[in-house]
Amino acid sequence: MKPDGPTTLHAPPTAGAPGVAAAGAPTPAFSPLYQQIKALILQSLQAGEWKPGDPIPSEVELAARYRVSQGTVRKAIDELAAENLLVRRQGKGTFVATHAEQHIQYRFLRLHPDSGTLDDIGPATREVLACRRVRANAEVAAALQLQPGETVVQVSRVLSFQGIPTIYEELWLPGTAFRGLTLEALSAYAGPMYALFETQFGVRMVRAEERIKAVAATGAAAQRLQVPAGTPLLSVERLAYTYNGVPMELRRGLYRTDRHHYRNELS
Repeated sequence: MKPDGPTTLHAPPTAGAPGVAAAGAPTPAFSPLYQQIKALILQSLQAGEWKPGDPIPSEVELAARYRVSQGTVRKAIDELAAENLLVRRQGKGTFVATHAEQHIQYRFLRLHPDSGTLDDIGPATREVLACRRVRANAEVAAALQLQPGETVVQVSRVLSFQGIPTIYEELWLPGTAFRGLTLEALSAYAGPMYALFETQFGVRMVRAEERIKAVAATGAAAQRLQVPAGTPLLSVERLAYTYNGVPMELRRGLYRTDRHHYRNELS
C-alpha cells in the first residue's frame, strides 16, 4: 500500500547518524542513511507496492518521497540491483527483478558446465516426476518454520542438460502459500519454476542458504541420473527465503559432476 505522503527520516535526539526510519519501524542510529532508504524500498517490495517486472519510481521521485538526496537513493538502488532485487534498464528506468529475467534464471544454480556456459548449452529440460501434498516431518517442518504434520507440497523432478540427466531433486513448499500447485501446472509451465512461484503464487525467492557435501549414488538417484550405483555425486541442500526472511522452500538436489562443476564467486 502506498503511503499518503513522503516519509521523513528524523535524526535522533543526540548527535550522530539518522535514527528512526518509517512506518513505526525503528532503524539503529548507526545505520547509514542509504541503508535506511534501502530498508524502506524493501518494505515496499515486501508489501507488494511494486510487483515483479514493474517499474519503481524514479530516483528523483524517491528522493522527494523520502526527503533525501538523489545520490542517497541511487546508492540504495545500486545495492538492491547488485543483489538482483532490482534491474536497471538503460533509458527505461529501474524495475523489480523477476525470475523470468534471462540473467537471473539460474540465480541460485551454481552448477556450471566444464566447457562453455549455461547459456551455451541452452536451458535445462525438466521432467516433473511428482507433485503431492503431504504432512511435513519434523525435519522439513523445522526448516520451513512449520509445525510437524502441517501440509507441505512435495515436488520431485529431473533436470537434463543436452539430453543428459544432471540434477535429481526434491523440494518442499508450505502448503498454505502454494495451495493449488499441481503436477499439471508444473509440467505445463515453460519458464523457470521460481517465475511460476512469482506469477501464480506471489512468492519471490530472494536469497538462499546452501549446504554441500559429496555422496555416492544409490537407489532412485542412480536410476534417475542414469549412473552406476556408487558414482560420486554432489549433494546440495538449499533453503530459500522470500523478501521478509520467511523460509519458503527446502530443496535437496543430487548433481552429476562428470561434465559439470560447482562454482561460486566470493568477494
